[in-house]
Amino acid sequence: MSSSSVETQLDETLGSRFAEIALGHVTREYPNVIAYEHTFGVKSPKTVHPIFYGSYDWHSCVHSYWLLASLLRLFPTIEQADEISSLFEDSFTDVNIAGELETLEPLAQRGFERPYGWAWALMLQAELKRHETQPWAETVQPLADFLVEQFGGYLPKMTYPIRSGVHSSTAFAIALALEYADASDAEFAKLLRDTAIRWYVNDADYQAWEPSGEDFLSPALSEAECMRRVMEREKFASWLKRFLPRLGQGEPGSLFTPVEVSDRSDGRIVHLDGLNLSRAWCWRALARALPEDDPASAVLIKTAKDHLAASLPYLAGDYMGEHWLASFALLALRE
Repeated sequence: MSSSSVETQLDETLGSRFAEIALGHVTREYPNVIAYEHTFGVKSPKTVHPIFYGSYDWHSCVHSYWLLASLLRLFPTIEQADEISSLFEDSFTDVNIAGELETLEPLAQRGFERPYGWAWALMLQAELKRHETQPWAETVQPLADFLVEQFGGYLPKMTYPIRSGVHSSTAFAIALALEYADASDAEFAKLLRDTAIRWYVNDADYQAWEPSGEDFLSPALSEAECMRRVMEREKFASWLKRFLPRLGQGEPGSLFTPVEVSDRSDGRIVHLDGLNLSRAWCWRALARALPEDDPASAVLIKTAKDHLAASLPYLAGDYMGEHWLASFALLALRE
């Protein structure tokens, strides 16, 4: 893709491009950041993670499977449909899920993939459940049950949220986990909502001292998107006016300006492409939540488009971004 011809509407052609990228790395074992030899000894990634061994790290592999599952549902005739289905049939087996759990059970207590990878795995399961004619969700359900249990132990003991722009963000995790909980687990959904309200309901006049140099999430916008999902529409509108009181004037300006990425071969700096894409996801969702006659809505939609245009051309080309960015693009475009 070139920056002069960025398409910001999801169609089968663009979806096929995303699928091609993801299929190029979900089963690519190396390079890999696996780093717990003290628990399992020196083993290959596929030995430790029978399903989610590719894509450089566990969470990126998980959300790349989410991307593929989403595209297969949205575009059943996509060019890669047979390849995706075959991958899922080979991957989502009882034996492989048991292997994933064997690895996760001792690691989760030490915070492995908490809360980011947990939330993405629940997003994946929410999507698999939409494939009602396939057995995939039933097979993966023990993993989802385990992660709901982990969230149930983690959230109540967290006195404070984690207001970061990276994997530790609690707002982003709750927003994603709700997609599973709202469809499948009312008790878990209540825990997520109660926790978000406890943490964020009194926040006001956010100053937006962001971005930081390695962010792929906006702490402000992730929180706003989280609260949009947990609050009734009218209550959320009131909360948003308090939280970002100058939204209609395009302030804080730092939130409205796409970020620059100086080195896409640097695994941390390329996070900023993800920030542009995740901001677009939030801006599009927040625009929908505003009253139809609110003039700020058009501003937010344009801002989302500007952020997409800044990073959509760069989803592939260097593995440091290629192994994960297409998922964030789909997250934004499906809004």
